[in-house]
Amino acid sequence: MLSLLIMAKAGGKGVNLKDKLDGNELDLSLSDLNEVPVKELAALPKATILDLSCNNLTSLPSDFCSLTHVVKLDLSKNQLQQLPSDFGRLVNLQHLDLLNNRLVILPVSFAQLKVLQHMKAIQSEQDRERQRRLQAEREMEKKREAEQRAREAQERELRRQEKAEEKERRRREYDALRAARQEMETQTKKESSEIPKLSSVPHPSQLPRHRRSWFQALLKLLLLMFLCALSTVAVCRVTELQRQSLCVSVNMLYEDVVTALQSHKIVQNILHQNSQQ
Repeated sequence: MLSLLIMAKAGGKGVNLKDKLDGNELDLSLSDLNEVPVKELAALPKATILDLSCNNLTSLPSDFCSLTHVVKLDLSKNQLQQLPSDFGRLVNLQHLDLLNNRLVILPVSFAQLKVLQHMKAIQSEQDRERQRRLQAEREMEKKREAEQRAREAQERELRRQEKAEEKERRRREYDALRAARQEMETQTKKESSEIPKLSSVPHPSQLPRHRRSWFQALLKLLLLMFLCALSTVAVCRVTELQRQSLCVSVNMLYEDVVTALQSHKIVQNILHQNSQQ
């Protein structure tokens, strides 16, 4: 019967391989090994995952490369200075960890390992994945830039519409103000045209002789009536007769006439023009 009990030269303690085997994984890490029990490992072809990390291995025996059933090998954190020249015989090896050793060079056969091809495939896949991420990031950046340009164009269009609306509002206000000014000017011209011009009244010297005397008599009569009315108003407003019923009526009539004259625009314009002259 093949002995599955090996002695670690450094520690002098036994290592039962069956106790370390879990499914297809054999964990011999932290076992204080100075040598690899190749024969015992070859008797366990089921152990395709072999962990020899954290031991005192300084080299691997030449027959180590006969463990062609190994798929995953962990030799990290040992003191390995070189690998067997035929290390490439481990044709099924897909994962190899040599971290924290003292290796300076690798054997030529190392290039035959599937692990390199697998690593190249992984690297290629990683490169492709990186390229896909970069492409996705570029497309996302282009999308963000397009969205930013669209937002800026929308904001510019909104500002243009607001500016156009503001300009149209000011134009309507200007047209309304201009129309109101023209209306006022038209109304003023209309009222001014209704005022009889003094130049249209014929001078007494221009009238015929037989009508001149009649016109002079009419003016004298109007002047006399005006003087009488003015005297009556003066008497009713200044003297003690202002309390008489006749004077009260005269005073009320005088105030109404004055109020009406003050409120009439035409008279105000005439008075204003006369005051300026």
